[in-house]
Amino acid sequence: MKINRETLKKIAHLARVEIDPKDEDDLIKDLEQIVSWVEKLDQLDTSDVAPLTHMSFEKNVLREDIAFNSLPKEKGLKNAPDHDNDHFKVPKVLK
Repeated sequence: MKINRETLKKIAHLARVEIDPKDEDDLIKDLEQIVSWVEKLDQLDTSDVAPLTHMSFEKNVLREDIAFNSLPKEKGLKNAPDHDNDHFKVPKVLK
């Protein structure tokens, strides 16, 4: 694929980067090399390869989530500066 200045400027705009005009020629050359390398990957036969959802086969080891009352409501509200029977009261932050 041939990369021209228009394509380079479009990519720069999408990436939200500014490109110094003196660097444009080098960047075009580099982008053409990258695209040609990716095009070589298209030549590989991947028909027998299953798609990956993750790059490793490791799994998270998590404990089972079991609901339990660790602190009674009365104890939780005991040291609150302002509360009613069931809730903490906090200052209003939105108008």
